[in-house]
Amino acid sequence: MAKQLKTCEVAVGALSNEYGRAPIVVSEEIVESMRVGSVIIDVAIDRGGCFETSELTSHEQPIFIKHNVIHYCVPNIPSGFARTASQAISNVLMPLLLQISEEGGIDEMVWHKLNVREGIYLFKGALTDIYMSEKFNIKYTDLNLLIASRR
Repeated sequence: MAKQLKTCEVAVGALSNEYGRAPIVVSEEIVESMRVGSVIIDVAIDRGGCFETSELTSHEQPIFIKHNVIHYCVPNIPSGFARTASQAISNVLMPLLLQISEEGGIDEMVWHKLNVREGIYLFKGALTDIYMSEKFNIKYTDLNLLIASRR
């Protein structure tokens, strides 16, 4: 990866981590070796960023330059493109909503589809994401216990 980054013009970091913070996979030393004027887009900045040189930016001041590399580290990028983001999320959610209705409701969907459970942060008024719980010091309830208790 370091070899590819030295010659690229645009590097997009879009990593996530089920344990909270995104892993840093590109060191400052590698960023220093990148082409002058190349661009880093750190989509993982919502989770801390995956480039060691990433710093939080905003839509008002979206870029900064470090080691002659342009950094774009705006969290929640879709909010800057509301119409496109809305259409994209609709394309994802509509089939899911239809599937929920075919399964017999959200409770049945969550019970039968293990992969859906990974995307649930709140269920029946309870916070079910342990990392959000730790971050905001809010009581955590295991989703598996919640759905099993309703059976």
